[in-house]
Amino acid sequence: MTIKTNLIAIILSSLLLLVGCQNKPVEKAQFYIFGTLTDITLSGVEKSRAQTLFSEIQQDLQKMHNNWHPWEPGLLVDVNRAFTAGSCAPFDEPLKILIEGSQQMERQTAGKFNAGIGGLIELWGFHTSEYPIQSAPPAMEAINALVNQRPSALSVFFEANSVCSSNPATQLDFGGIAKGYAVDLIVEKLQATGVDAAIVNAGGDLRAYSRVEQQFWRIAVRHPQQGLIGLIEVGQDEAVFTSGNYQRYVEHEDQRYAHILNPLTGWPVADLASVTVLSGNGMQADAAATALMVAGLEGWYELAQQLGLDAVLVVDESGKLYMTKAMQSRLLLYEDDAKSEKKENTDNDSVWDIEIVE
Repeated sequence: MTIKTNLIAIILSSLLLLVGCQNKPVEKAQFYIFGTLTDITLSGVEKSRAQTLFSEIQQDLQKMHNNWHPWEPGLLVDVNRAFTAGSCAPFDEPLKILIEGSQQMERQTAGKFNAGIGGLIELWGFHTSEYPIQSAPPAMEAINALVNQRPSALSVFFEANSVCSSNPATQLDFGGIAKGYAVDLIVEKLQATGVDAAIVNAGGDLRAYSRVEQQFWRIAVRHPQQGLIGLIEVGQDEAVFTSGNYQRYVEHEDQRYAHILNPLTGWPVADLASVTVLSGNGMQADAAATALMVAGLEGWYELAQQLGLDAVLVVDESGKLYMTKAMQSRLLLYEDDAKSEKKENTDNDSVWDIEIVE
């Protein structure tokens, strides 16, 4: 499953509490799911109860992994085989929600997010856990032939107890949205069981919340090449997701091809190194970060506005930072990562090359 790992969430002082709240217990667990480390941190939960929750969450995450993996045997592989054969396959409710969420994002982004291009992702060799890929990129003719078949999650429909596709070229791959939905499901479970504050961090993509007034988490945002950018404070309930082009790629004859593909062309994105999005839920943040990467330097801001995203941070291939005014107000910059010195975020006198977009 595609992993997007640029934003690394660290809890600098666990949960920062006001007077009278400092003694709440903090319990942590870590699992290896979706090809990445997933960290769960709970505040205000006794150890025995936390252990029970961690055990349940691990089982939930493993089931998601098995059902949504695009190339290991499981529910999604069975569905894609049925599409290729022109037939239908059984589905469960979480898969239906993933499909419907993917369809909604495809419509809203005019195809810049498209969970139906699993065939293109496989053609490029990205259905693997071994990186970098050293083989040559696929032939232009093969890419164009598949793009011209217009694979799309919008071709998928539900019929009685089965899921079908009107286009046999459609192959679902939820690498750009599955972690967001998984994080949402775990957070909803924790909230339903009365946990007051938690972070669910899947390989740096996370959702954090606190029901306690004036409690908040501090999340670290890292630059693809230059260390720590700064900190974002997350209080009530927010997801922080990043899409990056620098960890999973094809490398051939001194040329690097990122794993994030433009569904409209079949070719990897090129001019952005990463996009970080703040949103009210993980599914939207996950898919939106991918779509903004595809929109590129010229189109990311307009698409962010269309999606209703206020707080966005973009890093281009040269390392320059672009951010919305809302993100500027949320991000406390580190001006010297090596010395770990904090300074207030201002438009001037910064070691970072920053452009505020409005």
